[in-house]
Amino acid sequence: MTGIAGTAESDGIEASLRLEGASPGEILRWAASRYAPRLAFATGFGPEGLVLLDLIARDRLSVDVFTLDTGLLFPETYALWRRLEERYALRIRAVRSALDLQEQADRHGEALWEREPGRCCQIRKVEPLAVALRGHEAWISAIRADQTPDRATARVVERDPRFGLVKVNPLLAWSSEDVWGYLREHDVPTNPLHERGYPSIGCGPCTSPVHPGEDPRAGRWRGRSKTECGLHARPSVPLSSPSPR
Repeated sequence: MTGIAGTAESDGIEASLRLEGASPGEILRWAASRYAPRLAFATGFGPEGLVLLDLIARDRLSVDVFTLDTGLLFPETYALWRRLEERYALRIRAVRSALDLQEQADRHGEALWEREPGRCCQIRKVEPLAVALRGHEAWISAIRADQTPDRATARVVERDPRFGLVKVNPLLAWSSEDVWGYLREHDVPTNPLHERGYPSIGCGPCTSPVHPGEDPRAGRWRGRSKTECGLHARPSVPLSSPSPR
């Protein structure tokens, strides 16, 4: 696998800066031309991920698409997963923890997500993702800069020292309105839970409806300071110097 330093050198500052103003489709096509077939996309089937999945499928990009199946997803999420595979004739492979839920309970106690949600996310999401990304050079994420303080400092293309590869964030500059406008325009299937007060959907035990006026991610780990599962924890390192603004 190409090292991060080599990747940064070959991509160059000019390419990285040019992508700062590119459309998500352009960014994905660039990423596929540069990294495929060692390019991965981990989707949780949220609105942003569905935009990227639609763009990947439309351009038939060579991307390893998978989802982190924690075993705790909502039934509606599993149903959407199957529907998307049928619509796009695309396999979305399941990536799972080395421990099933019973093994996790035996080792760490019942309902770990209630007592130590950070550890649960580490076991069921972060560690499986690290395994899934082995052998890849880059991975695509669906984060937006306006979602959390951590994500606000991200760049379109950056080094991800946590996983030792390049991270590409095509939707960084988009708003929620941009995302939903795209989904409606292209009639992309979405999770019906969004219509029931769940703007951000994760595992069932750690996701609750959001009340009017609340932050869209207020229903994730409600009542805790935790706002991230750990997949997108900072710091990532830009591949180039910050562009002038």
